[in-house]
Amino acid sequence: MGRFLIKRILTMVVTIFVIISITFIMMHSIPGGPFTREKALPDAVLQALNQKYHLDDPLWKQFVDYVKGVMTFNLGPSFQRAGVTVNDLIREGFPATLKIGLASVVVIIIVGIPLGILSALKQNKWQDGLVMFIATLGVTIPSFVMATAIIYIFSAKLGWLPSNGLTSWKHMIGPVIALSGFSLSFVARLTRSSMLEVLQQDYIRTARAKGLSNNKVIYKHALKNALIPVVTYLGPMIAALLTGSFVIEKVFAIPGMGKHFVESVGNRDYTVLMGITIFYALFLVVMVLIVDILYSLIDPRIKMED
Repeated sequence: MGRFLIKRILTMVVTIFVIISITFIMMHSIPGGPFTREKALPDAVLQALNQKYHLDDPLWKQFVDYVKGVMTFNLGPSFQRAGVTVNDLIREGFPATLKIGLASVVVIIIVGIPLGILSALKQNKWQDGLVMFIATLGVTIPSFVMATAIIYIFSAKLGWLPSNGLTSWKHMIGPVIALSGFSLSFVARLTRSSMLEVLQQDYIRTARAKGLSNNKVIYKHALKNALIPVVTYLGPMIAALLTGSFVIEKVFAIPGMGKHFVESVGNRDYTVLMGITIFYALFLVVMVLIVDILYSLIDPRIKMED
């Protein structure tokens, strides 16, 4: 297992380096700069700003300095907010993003997986049809449409839910429903199809022939194998939810990482764009590693290479 972890960590390092390189090149390939305005700044002011943030250094030196900063968890200053660093913005926005992300993950797992199991066990019955109908709606309706509908119906018309901010548990209901809708539906469909496939395997028929109870066959023998494809999807999904949905945060005016990312696009705040992208990428590769480790815990037959 130690050898496996070393290989994966080295792969993660290479992946992050490639992402840093791509984002750096893309940001510096965009015409203009972080201080480009409709009304041009005086040359002396522009020169002073470039000198302050070392933007007048050769490109290779800027890249090397940025990589050194990332290695020490220093993502650099914001070009548009004096005295504020990218680390500050992440510390400011991540708690709100994490709050709705964790709530969404919990809802997806405790609702999506049981719905998929129920649908598989009641195949071709009304329960199966109802679950698949709901899941199909959840997969096909975009999250921003669902978010807009929630605000219009439950906030504007009925007044049951607040439409913006994140100051109480009621504020979380709308964003969590909109954020988890697609993934919950996908997990339910994936669990159903995987469960149906596992239930048709020979070892399941053998277990039934031995007289094992239906619950024991399903939850001890079938469920573990059926959850492997689901766990594969849950890793990247959790990373995406915990690092924020920019659209949902924008619609519900949540002061999370999405707000800073969207604002940085309009402001050409390159370091914020790159910093949040790298933060998300790091989160994603860590979650993929955790998923690989979970494989061996769910199914002992899956062994990590030493």
